[in-house]
Amino acid sequence: MTVALMWEARAVQGRGADLLAWARAQELTPRPVRRETLRAPQDRVLVITWWDADCDDPDLPELPEPESELVTRAVHRWRFESVESR
Repeated sequence: MTVALMWEARAVQGRGADLLAWARAQELTPRPVRRETLRAPQDRVLVITWWDADCDDPDLPELPEPESELVTRAVHRWRFESVESR
């Protein structure tokens, strides 16, 4: 089964580049099948990782919380199971 983990954070105003650099520097062990990092207006950063695992697998590594001075709120996290791929 394929599961996607989504990690989304909003940087303190003007610190979007710092949050993006921080997220890109975070290593995950083991490494995911695929990893994509995205940015959006309002200094938001989204990281999606894909894994060959079950959605409820407690051993999947996730990106941690950044330092509180870098973000405006707690990180949002979601897990999704793949139901179709084209």
